[in-house]
Amino acid sequence: MASLTEAVAAPRRKLSRGERRLQLIEATIAVMADHGYARTTLGEVARRAGLSHGLANFHFESKEKLLAATLDHLSEEYRANWQAALAGASDHPADRIAALMASDFAPAICTPEKLAAWCSFWGEAQSRPMYQEHCGSNDQEYQDVLERLCDDLLSLGGYPGHAGRIARVLRVVTEGVWLDLMTMQAPYDREEAMATVWAAAAAFFPRHFGAEGRLSGP
Repeated sequence: MASLTEAVAAPRRKLSRGERRLQLIEATIAVMADHGYARTTLGEVARRAGLSHGLANFHFESKEKLLAATLDHLSEEYRANWQAALAGASDHPADRIAALMASDFAPAICTPEKLAAWCSFWGEAQSRPMYQEHCGSNDQEYQDVLERLCDDLLSLGGYPGHAGRIARVLRVVTEGVWLDLMTMQAPYDREEAMATVWAAAAAFFPRHFGAEGRLSGP
């Protein structure tokens, strides 16, 4: 399968306005993976997409608008992914927590290019106001859902603990694993990343989670 970088550079048929904008957003993700937030330019994105600088400017007008659109795309893709995972899970809170956590490592979401783009948005001071404006509500929605599920499982399983703090730990562990996958010189693989997340879940819910994820049973 072609990489994201190869895909955006490939020859295209005549594209609609929406498809052309998506082509430039995909190129932006690839450029951010190579150069980071600050060194991403409209010109380099256009070159990576195989388009003229003028055409890129026509669709987005400025680097700031292109980066905002890219962040919106990543955020909505992430939200749609975890919501689809929940839609396919049973009503048991442990199954829903497992689906939510596993969704962060779905092949369409957990790619080197997209992880690098997320890290760029998180790590640059000048991008933080943009991040809060475009992603703050989605992040809060995710946290609220995970907290409610943790509260349900605490009650169902008779576990001690504070649902909000447990949900925060599970989220922070997942985000930390994402950073590991991006920044470690010899990163572990996806299976080990998932095992790390399951270990965190098992620390709070040992009758429902183990080293390989959701345990069978009630």
